[in-house]
Amino acid sequence: MLDYFIRLHRLYRLPVTQAVVLLTPPAEGTPIETAFVAASTRHEYRIIPMWEQDPAFFLQDPALLPLAPLAAASNPEQLLAEIAQQVDRIESSQQQREVSAYVQLLAGLRFKKKVIRQLFRERTMRESVIYQDILQEGRQEGRQEGRQEGRQEEALTLILRQLSRRIQSTIPDEVQAQVRALSLIQLEDLGEALLDFNHLDDLHQWLQTLPRNLLA
Repeated sequence: MLDYFIRLHRLYRLPVTQAVVLLTPPAEGTPIETAFVAASTRHEYRIIPMWEQDPAFFLQDPALLPLAPLAAASNPEQLLAEIAQQVDRIESSQQQREVSAYVQLLAGLRFKKKVIRQLFRERTMRESVIYQDILQEGRQEGRQEGRQEGRQEEALTLILRQLSRRIQSTIPDEVQAQVRALSLIQLEDLGEALLDFNHLDDLHQWLQTLPRNLLA
């Protein structure tokens, strides 16, 4: 902090106010330092503990929404639901997707994944190109054939194609067999999860979360 202060002061010759934003509370018994002290040198800076901030301030600006899940709240899950509603009100689709991703990322510091998915899963799925393709193809096939098998086959084809693109590698036959054994709902879940995949190991780890009888 002192190093940055000196650099900014030398460059601009203007007053510099520094602040450290703490996203989560420290472990019990861990002191929060508010100054750098070395010999006769003492440099102070402001501490902003997110867990003590009023969430109303962050709810007013889409750019600040990602920090809102970490703000003070007597009912954290209710706050997260309100944040999700605020994200839905963003008019720009691109900005809405970006803000939603950042909100979920920081919300992971406070909430369990299950809670975040419950509130944002439907929104994420609606924005997923893969999911939209699955729904469109499934509806067309359903109208023509009236069978769930048509939807599942279309979903499977799209999922495998997108997996190959995401991991930039050929999917081994045994792994493809595990994917083909998934139900339509599980394929839709995979369609959402693969947006975060970068390697084949990511797919392996996701499959390991499924019931063991599907991995035989």
